Amino acid sequence: AICLLANTAPVAFGSIGIPVATLAVTTGLPLDRLSAGVGRICAPVSLFVPAYLILVMSGWKGLRGVLPAAALCGAAFAGTQFLVSNFMGPQLTDILASMAAMGALLLVIRRRGRAPSGHSGREIALAWAPYLLLVTLVLLWAKPLQTELGKSDILVNWPSLHNAIQRMPPVVARPAPYAAVYKFTWLSASGTACLIAAVLASMVAGLSLAQFGRVLRHTAKQLALAELTLAAVLGLAFLMNYSGATGTLGLAFAATGAMFPFFSAMLGWLGVFLTGSDTSANALFGTLQVVTAQKLGMNPVLMAASNSAGGVMGKMISLTSIAVAAAATSLKRDDEARLFRFTLKHSIFLASVIGLLVMFYAYVMPGWAP
Repeated sequence: AICLLANTAPVAFGSIGIPVATLAVTTGLPLDRLSAGVGRICAPVSLFVPAYLILVMSGWKGLRGVLPAAALCGAAFAGTQFLVSNFMGPQLTDILASMAAMGALLLVIRRRGRAPSGHSGREIALAWAPYLLLVTLVLLWAKPLQTELGKSDILVNWPSLHNAIQRMPPVVARPAPYAAVYKFTWLSASGTACLIAAVLASMVAGLSLAQFGRVLRHTAKQLALAELTLAAVLGLAFLMNYSGATGTLGLAFAATGAMFPFFSAMLGWLGVFLTGSDTSANALFGTLQVVTAQKLGMNPVLMAASNSAGGVMGKMISLTSIAVAAAATSLKRDDEARLFRFTLKHSIFLASVIGLLVMFYAYVMPGWAP
């Protein structure tokens, strides 16, 4: 539950900034302004997320004991998130912000004389090696190699569905056929980079081929039910998209008029809850946000950014996240419902905070909006 709550901070800039990049592609808005918008909405929330986690886990008494460290950690993450998203772009925003937060926390520990000890440099290097390999390969897959690897993608125009449905205003700017193209990214997907990183990490750690095989089988067995759940949820998301159900929900939110900045964030929240992905929610509702904002005379960049920022808070309650969390920790089926009930109240509260922030930018300080 704590990990799901902690995931509120980096979702919008996850996967090397892919959610924001997708939002830019689907809306046609400038990537740098969207990145800045998402950063300006998310950074104030990231500021108190570490303290919020301690409060949830240990109560006010526990928070008082570590408040300086939690505050510094939040300030380091939020400050870096704001600066990088506004002046560098979305790709490295939360990677650098996470490193800044860990560095700040390490400084606090060292200053209080509690520096970790008892491990040699080699042991520490081996412990970090899998993570470093993963980060390095994912970064390579995201930028230098992406174009070349993408040439191996296999595209399938889904029979009886591709361009068979017409999307109409105001869901889109103008009438257009709804494409249904399945992209089999067997080499270019970041998951392939993760697999290669796992193989290399096993070699660095000294695992034999038999040991690696046993770990692989155990992982596959542990995640089998979660994979089935993911497939079912994605199938439901596609069904809702192509039947018009998702667009209808979006239009209901768009009809809120002056309150639209608040419900704009809630629309992103709903999109991630339904699809399990901020990227998918941006692709789903990004254009709708822009079209509605233009009709209401509002800032389209701010509304599009609020879709992504609001979606951050839906991640902790998405069925895919709950399924993966339950599978990774070997929870029983009944525990999934308990986990959902626990995160739901926090998700609604934090999504409301995002909505209020968007209202603040829209009506109180519009000059601060991107």
